[in-house]
Amino acid sequence: MTATSFVPSSRIRAAFARAMSDMYRHEVPQYGQLLQLVQQINQQELAQDPELQQALDASDNLQRLSDERHGAIRVGSASELATLRRLFAVMGMYPVAYYDLSEGGIPVHSTAFRPLQLDELNANPFRIFTSLLRLDLIKDQDLHAQAQQLLASRSIFTDGVIRLIEQFEQQQGLTQQQAGDFVQEALETFRWHQQARVDRSQYQRFLHSHRLIADIVCFRGPHINHLTPRTLNIDRAQLQMQAMEMNPKAIIEGPPRRKHPILLRQTSFKALDEDILFFDTDGKQQAGSHTARFGEIEQRGMALTPKGRDLYDQLLQQVRQEVVDPVADVDTYYRQLDKAFAQFPDDLQQIWQQQLGYFRYRAATDTAVPLTADWNWLLDNGHVHLLPITYEDFLPVSAAGIFHSNLQEQPSQQVTRSPNQAAFEQALGCPVISEFEFYAQIQARSIEQCLQQLGFDEADSAGLLHEVTINP
Repeated sequence: MTATSFVPSSRIRAAFARAMSDMYRHEVPQYGQLLQLVQQINQQELAQDPELQQALDASDNLQRLSDERHGAIRVGSASELATLRRLFAVMGMYPVAYYDLSEGGIPVHSTAFRPLQLDELNANPFRIFTSLLRLDLIKDQDLHAQAQQLLASRSIFTDGVIRLIEQFEQQQGLTQQQAGDFVQEALETFRWHQQARVDRSQYQRFLHSHRLIADIVCFRGPHINHLTPRTLNIDRAQLQMQAMEMNPKAIIEGPPRRKHPILLRQTSFKALDEDILFFDTDGKQQAGSHTARFGEIEQRGMALTPKGRDLYDQLLQQVRQEVVDPVADVDTYYRQLDKAFAQFPDDLQQIWQQQLGYFRYRAATDTAVPLTADWNWLLDNGHVHLLPITYEDFLPVSAAGIFHSNLQEQPSQQVTRSPNQAAFEQALGCPVISEFEFYAQIQARSIEQCLQQLGFDEADSAGLLHEVTINP
């Protein structure tokens, strides 16, 4: 069998994303409404703002906009996480960044599986934010033991998908038939199962400890928690969700609205109250309900350097200290957010000069360029254009905010912030990839290409390269 007979990972990823979307639309009908809303808003934004359309086209984000989704899944054991890593590798998705959600009072830590190359992201930017339960943070020893036993006794993967993963690893690819079978078999891991694996009293004990623990431990599989489309105007989406009585959360998580968006802004409708079934110890079936899954929308902005991210974290922390409960006073929270983030420049040239964001550099090759020029001159005179690099990753504080505002609960167990990247990577079976290195590499490659287009030789390029922060 030759490599040319294998289906590209991007095509398997795209097929899986479509199948996941169709399944989730059937399971959560409001998700279909969310997609229609986002499509309508994006069409309006593009029609009203030709410059936005040109910018998205220049950065290759326009062609992928309608297909863009991210999902979220939560698993309970190291073996489940390690097998997911192998499953996602079939689709060209790899673990990027470590997220400590204990910072937000949630007993999990996470990574995001996604494509690593820009052309792969543009082909299909599907991502899965994947969390692993922190059993070490369950303080009740009896509950800890029960959770461990329940997780050890379940299998969230079909025999078929395990076989296809092994074939992929042996062959270094899948045929058309195998790829189609893989999508259908893999989908079963993410499907909603109505029947709980515990009786009502046991479920209530997990629920009382922390709703997320119950969501992970008490069911046959992890089930997809949400699928998130990308909007070009999240403020308009929030207002329209309210008008459509979709019960959106009170605030938009992340930075304030800006001329040049940064990182990630998110909102969602409240988690659904879904019917479930218990089988009690006497074998009788009893009806119940479970609240965990919701509908989310995101607006993506520019990727920030470590310096920019530090400034962002500092400003957001400042606001959170001033407004302890944003939901209780939304207007004050937004005012303080705008006030604090006035310290973060909203001009591309200033962001570039202060080394706060990552950029791609595009040469205007139709004009002559003096080889004595520096970067400031090239930018000021229009010989080089700055294109913000889109942020492809996530924000743990926003994820925690989405979760808490959706579930509106106060768990009995208070989770102490305790990051443990080494333990997560051990469970995963490999190190996570640095998101900062990913953006720095894209920036570095664009600088080299830009200088070549402008006619600089290797010696001249070396001097100019020192003027630009390639890896801040």
